[in-house]
Amino acid sequence: MKGLQALRRTVRWAFAAVIPGELILVVCLSAGVRIAPPARVAVELAVVAVMLAAAILLTLDSHHHRRAGLTWRDAVVAAVTDAVPIVVGKLVVHESRLFTSFLRWVTRRGPHGVHEGDMAVPYASGQTAIMYGFLVVCVIETVALAYLIPWPVVHTIVLGLDIWGVFFLIALHASCVVRPHVVGADGSLRLRYGALLDIRIPAHRIASARVERRYPESGLAAVDGDGRADLAVASQTTVTVELTEPISFTRPLGKRAEARTFRYFAEDPDSTVAQLRAHAAHHKT
Repeated sequence: MKGLQALRRTVRWAFAAVIPGELILVVCLSAGVRIAPPARVAVELAVVAVMLAAAILLTLDSHHHRRAGLTWRDAVVAAVTDAVPIVVGKLVVHESRLFTSFLRWVTRRGPHGVHEGDMAVPYASGQTAIMYGFLVVCVIETVALAYLIPWPVVHTIVLGLDIWGVFFLIALHASCVVRPHVVGADGSLRLRYGALLDIRIPAHRIASARVERRYPESGLAAVDGDGRADLAVASQTTVTVELTEPISFTRPLGKRAEARTFRYFAEDPDSTVAQLRAHAAHHKT
């Protein structure tokens, strides 16, 4: 087991060193910069060596999980989970969700995770002006830097980062549009912020709900000393939900937290609160 842990650390550090080198090589070649053949061969050999080491690690880890009683499929999934750092895994999942949310938004499909009998609670309109303001600034910056930077390699890197930044803003807003909060048909509450956050609160845990406009300054889903978490949009919340007991959830970067009160933004807080209270009254009767 210690040997596997040592190999896992070695592979992770190797990837951290080799992948940037490969990206730099690709950028230089695409920008027309001549790379000495020995340097190109060295980078490619390093990539092949790291890939072989990763394959060996996944094979050994899979056999280890198989001996623990997992099926081959579950063993491979567990091996990949062990090999990939938690933060990297979170980033990959987040990027994939952003992309699928963008496709859902472009193709005008229905909201994600809203089933028959559920009530979608939109919140994205509260930040539309801010998001499009940032988008305009990013586009202007991209065009300006494309004319101002004379060095081909730097120009290509900055252009790629700027294009990704523009896509990120559009996809983030799209994910907020297609992933609204949800009041379930059973009275449960699902609080989300795009692809970054997803909190599920069972109906029996909801003690009360009220319309309350607040302007918190804390970060997304940060929990204060009294166990209150804010899911603000454009620095404001409109609904406060009190729970019978705290629930735990995962914050955007993977940190676990626990809260007993959730304050979030809803475009129509009155309807949301009325729906939650109706479900609560129904369960009491």
